[in-house]
Amino acid sequence: MQGFTYQTAPMRVIFGAGTLSQLPGELARLGISRALVLATPNQAAQASHIAAMLGDRAAGIFAEAAMHTPLDVTDRAMAHVRELKVDGIVAIGGGSTTGLGKAIALRTDLPQIVVPTSYAGSEMTPILGETREGLKTTQSSPKILPETVIYDVDLTMTMPPQLAATSGLNAVAHAVEALYARDRNPIISLMAQEGIRNLARALPKIKSDARDIEARSEALYGAWLCGSCLGAVGMALHHKLCHTLGGTFNLPHAETHAVILPHAVAYNASAEPQAMAEIAQALGADDAAGGLFELAGKLGIQRSLGEIGMRMQDIDQAADLAVKNPYWNPRPIERDAIRELIARAWAGMAPVDDVKAQAGGVSA
Repeated sequence: MQGFTYQTAPMRVIFGAGTLSQLPGELARLGISRALVLATPNQAAQASHIAAMLGDRAAGIFAEAAMHTPLDVTDRAMAHVRELKVDGIVAIGGGSTTGLGKAIALRTDLPQIVVPTSYAGSEMTPILGETREGLKTTQSSPKILPETVIYDVDLTMTMPPQLAATSGLNAVAHAVEALYARDRNPIISLMAQEGIRNLARALPKIKSDARDIEARSEALYGAWLCGSCLGAVGMALHHKLCHTLGGTFNLPHAETHAVILPHAVAYNASAEPQAMAEIAQALGADDAAGGLFELAGKLGIQRSLGEIGMRMQDIDQAADLAVKNPYWNPRPIERDAIRELIARAWAGMAPVDDVKAQAGGVSA
């Protein structure tokens, strides 16, 4: 067996149905007496419910979290933190709200409790992606990692199946890239395969029956595993592309991950045959990239960047940005091949390996 290093994150995870009831006790355990409750505008009602539950421990609500954690939103939230003399953060929602909580924690080192209502997975990582003047950059710090994550299956029951599908494939992307990460290890690889397997099995069930609590539990469990992978090992081409596309062109986060994933996997397929076999097996498919593309189709997800708001004329700029700063990937990053990948993803075409792409490129 090849040698490896494995390090666990110092985080407390509470998983189950009805676990939101444990939130007041968690605040007391962390010594939080003036919590700021964070949410997006669409989840302001849930933030109000939590504030009422916390009573005197809630200092206020900031329900302006936005996709890709724009700097101006963080600045407004920080003003509330100072004005209300906040000593802790409670973030309820998906990646947008979690990102805002992390941005505040990075600047203040305040303790965070995250209550996810999607499968984003960012709650399990010490990584923050922020957008400044149209460019999204990432950084990592122990301050960014939440102290407690409360997974309550009940809070995911009203997530529309379409959102569950895109959010679920976003989670799958974390596990997929963990399987070919430069710093992979056997423990994370096992978690990655289990995460993919659970989500691939659960998401079609949720599409068929949105009230299937077993499927919802299975999906949330899978998302936790995938998020743990994201927090433990490095990512590669897929996540770099999604950050570039999302931050620069303001594309929806989960939908962008869902579109790009099969194409990024196809790009790396020749360099990582063992990882591709593990992904395909977890999906119950013959081929990793094809299996991911077919799963998205089965779930009724848009499979074209053009359909989610990217313009054809932006393809070249996206390719230039994607290769601008060097980063590790199992296969060398080549500008022309990356442009071909993005062009095929823009057109909604099936993923292909590089040999096939060269035989029949996309004109865009």
